[in-house]
Amino acid sequence: MLKIWGRSNSVNVKKVMWCVGELGLPHERIDAGGAFGLVGEAGYRSMNPNGKVPTIDDDGYILWESNAIVRYLAAKHGAGGLWPTDPAARGLADRWMDWSSTSFAGPFGQVFLPLVRLPPEKRDPAAIANAAAECGKLLAIIETALADRPFLGGEELTIGDIPLGCAAYGYFNLPIERPSLPHVEAWYQRLTERKAYRDAVMIPLT
Repeated sequence: MLKIWGRSNSVNVKKVMWCVGELGLPHERIDAGGAFGLVGEAGYRSMNPNGKVPTIDDDGYILWESNAIVRYLAAKHGAGGLWPTDPAARGLADRWMDWSSTSFAGPFGQVFLPLVRLPPEKRDPAAIANAAAECGKLLAIIETALADRPFLGGEELTIGDIPLGCAAYGYFNLPIERPSLPHVEAWYQRLTERKAYRDAVMIPLT
């Protein structure tokens, strides 16, 4: 059986758990990281030398890095669905996965981490507001991309929606200023209608 190490409220673990839910895969999730520890122990480091989550063991195949795990599971179990079989279509999905990590994750982390992990007296409101404004500017790119399609990869949910979709739950539920982005908001609403998204992503942020 597929084993997944990681605490359920980690945004990177959420990616994998949402993917697993969409694919309907039997699995076991093992709490690790944060208050659960484990990631610094020798046994875990032998699987993942970075000491981070998530890590999976798929019948002896060990893999870490959340986007890589999502791609692997979708390719193995979701060809034609989450994993587009047409190379051009898959390229679009891959592009948005990478964009979420290389462009959006940085400023979003500067919003998410202080608001979720720090007490109010240790926060820098100006820095948070600036990062939130940067997130809004970046999501304007997504607004344009979603103007003629319901999902980032096209007509159906693909791996391209998963990383940004996990961040979107925090973005739309944190106490920040957000610009009006009707296509992004409609996309997020479509995600919330999916059981796998609700089960894996729409859980307490802390």
